[in-house]
Amino acid sequence: MDPILLFYFTLLAVAFFYASVGHGGASGYLAVMALFGLAPEVMRPSALVLNVIVASLAFYQYWHRGYFRMNIFLPFALGSVPASFIGGTIDVDPLAYKRILGVLLVIAVVRMLWQIRQKDREIRKIEWGWAILAGAGIGLFSGMIGIGGGIILSPLILLLHWADMKETAAVSALFILVNSLAGLGGMITDGLALDPRMPLMILAAFAGGIAGSYLGARWMGQNWLRYFLASVLLIAAVKLILI
Repeated sequence: MDPILLFYFTLLAVAFFYASVGHGGASGYLAVMALFGLAPEVMRPSALVLNVIVASLAFYQYWHRGYFRMNIFLPFALGSVPASFIGGTIDVDPLAYKRILGVLLVIAVVRMLWQIRQKDREIRKIEWGWAILAGAGIGLFSGMIGIGGGIILSPLILLLHWADMKETAAVSALFILVNSLAGLGGMITDGLALDPRMPLMILAAFAGGIAGSYLGARWMGQNWLRYFLASVLLIAAVKLILI
């Protein structure tokens, strides 16, 4: 396959897989961009733009099916939005950027594999103070790296039993959306650079996102998709951390 076509097809696949579990896909887009040699200065904002589109599609589908819980979303958002804006104004050393991104991709892999094994448990009442603090930490780091924070938020919610799988996906989708917009806002104040292929990248992500979010919000048992995506992210993480 032509490398250019492979690039867009891979973005479409990442959007599909991530949207199916309520995520925007920024960590996956960043992995694809790194593998295809895009410059770090355009990777962060480009990934966030795609994140906004796909997270919007995912949120609509999960919200439409009645899975969204405002009381879970709000405390995380209160902490994350201003912190993500600040994070978007912070420049990261290119080498440190690769290493941090690699670690985040490993977290994404662990999260996906762990989610497959997670059993239903009794849902607990959310603790607002801890949720606001956690949201601020996730938001700051997400804005610095150029992700929406869903790969960190989702396992946290599930680990603390504050929501079930579908509710977590709905909350994560909106969290990713507002976090990504805040991060982009911070980048705009500091000068925003997008990849010139952005229109075609948006088209690929939209196509994958609309299909993945539709299927993910309505179907269960898509573990094979998560296994495949986990393998792709693990390869990218090893490349970023060791090379």
